[in-house]
Amino acid sequence: MAEETLFTKIINRELPADIIYEDEHCIAINDIAPKAPTHLLVIPKKPIPRLVDATDEDAALLGHLMLAASKIARQAGVEDAFRLIVNNGAEVGQTVFHLHLHILAGKKFSESQLGF
Repeated sequence: MAEETLFTKIINRELPADIIYEDEHCIAINDIAPKAPTHLLVIPKKPIPRLVDATDEDAALLGHLMLAASKIARQAGVEDAFRLIVNNGAEVGQTVFHLHLHILAGKKFSESQLGF
């Protein structure tokens, strides 16, 4: 079995985190190194290292994460303007290899910040 990630340890309550949302499929926490005034992470309880590692069997979970992100953004009061980011691989900034979605809001983002 692969080594548990930081997120698995948070899900299992082995490490503390500011959990702001939880359901049977995912949790959401405040990012400990925020890149925006609102920076939340939506993390599936099923450990999938990267988005490209998801399979057809994960389709419902991936859809659930999108709907949960919407609910969490609404709960955080940023439903009118937020950015949703998934990093896939170290070269683009993924540091924890357990799939997660970043919800960023509360500031204006320029395209140059993302390298577009």
